[in-house]
Amino acid sequence: MSGSEAHSILVVDDEQSMREFLEILLSKEGYKVSLASSGEEACNILGKKKFDLLITDIKMSDVNGIDVLKEAKALSPESVVVMISAFATAETAVEAMREGAYDYIPKPFKVREFKKIIADALKSQRQVQLGRSQEHLGKSIHFGFLVGESPQMMKVYNLIERVAPTKTNILISGESGTGKELVAKAIHQQSLRKDKAFVVINCAGIPENLIESELFGYKKGAFTGAVTDKEGLFEAADEGTVFFDEVGELPPAIQVKLLRVIQERTFTAVGGTEEKRVDVRFISATNKDLEEGVLEGEFREDLFFRLNVIQISMPPLRERDGDLPLLAQNFLEKFSAELGKDVRKISAYAMDILGQYSFPGNVRELENIIERSVALETSNIVLPESLTLSNLQKERNSEIGRRQRDLTSDGINLDEVISEIEKDYILKALELAHGSRQRTAKLLRMSMRSLRYRLDKLGLSSSRR
Repeated sequence: MSGSEAHSILVVDDEQSMREFLEILLSKEGYKVSLASSGEEACNILGKKKFDLLITDIKMSDVNGIDVLKEAKALSPESVVVMISAFATAETAVEAMREGAYDYIPKPFKVREFKKIIADALKSQRQVQLGRSQEHLGKSIHFGFLVGESPQMMKVYNLIERVAPTKTNILISGESGTGKELVAKAIHQQSLRKDKAFVVINCAGIPENLIESELFGYKKGAFTGAVTDKEGLFEAADEGTVFFDEVGELPPAIQVKLLRVIQERTFTAVGGTEEKRVDVRFISATNKDLEEGVLEGEFREDLFFRLNVIQISMPPLRERDGDLPLLAQNFLEKFSAELGKDVRKISAYAMDILGQYSFPGNVRELENIIERSVALETSNIVLPESLTLSNLQKERNSEIGRRQRDLTSDGINLDEVISEIEKDYILKALELAHGSRQRTAKLLRMSMRSLRYRLDKLGLSSSRR
């Protein structure tokens, strides 16, 4: 690397031997290296000069590394920060990543791996600078395969741009059908790993007795039917991205082993003895309330914190102001081309009907509705009769009407009727919230105490998905 191209690096460590070792190592790689022997000295230097990269120990006697990280990000948001420590806990490492650190390296570290992390971190810094100079984000309704220009989606796009160049683990939450996998793909495509594998692991779709061998691979003779060695999904994803879809469905035994892979970046194939090292970025998605799962002992707390360094919440379609027409038109064009039809427009009346629908299946349901409409339509415009919406809402409306018609001169038991209606709405809310009582209470605009009372009264206290 020539002097004109050399990146500036500030090394912060209160241990002299470590400072000197890193100065020699990084200078040989062609970097311009400055040193600080304490967090306080580092903050003073940062106030006078900007650096491309900051390498700081976490545990120092005066100002700790987290405070140095915060100061660096406040003074120069484009600077990349790498944390190192022999004593930091998992919680400290997670805190550092949440505050904007690019990566956390435990001591002692291997020189080759350390140099690669530093090179990748500086590449990510150049990518962020390029993205900001182009100022393209937020001016297009498309971001990867995501479509929408609502304020809710703009927040998602902004988070994607900020986290994509880092190595930080991401948890994407949201109802089924909101597009969580599309967000994961967008993050991968915006990252330094975009030319490597993007491996999707459907945690709910792999039988529990097969998931370990699928993830870690197996050696010949490991079990009946293992006639050859087989590479696992982690090995296939080396240097790329692993996407855990519906991570809340992972069995407890696999959660323990996944935690080790995330912490150590190593694993052992089923029936094998040799440890294999992998470099992967973890993105997970869930339609469950994982925090509630932790409280109930269904999901490991330490694994939750490792996966949930940054959380991206996908809004349901009913909360995405103004995105429905854009999505509908996008799907119309897609399926018109795929099905060889000349359907160019959705009629105003048909769009009004879509606008009044709540889309419990979210964007995926809208996509299916438009695909069926294009397939059934005989003209070049989607008419209301081509729309096939869920009968659930119609059934509820007709049930209310039936109950009203049941009122005769003989009278009715109003308390029973109200209890039935109340039960219907609570069950529907539990379904939409995927069994989370906290989200159910929010949907019904009531307190948790009030929800628990109603569940007990209606005999639904055990209702949970």
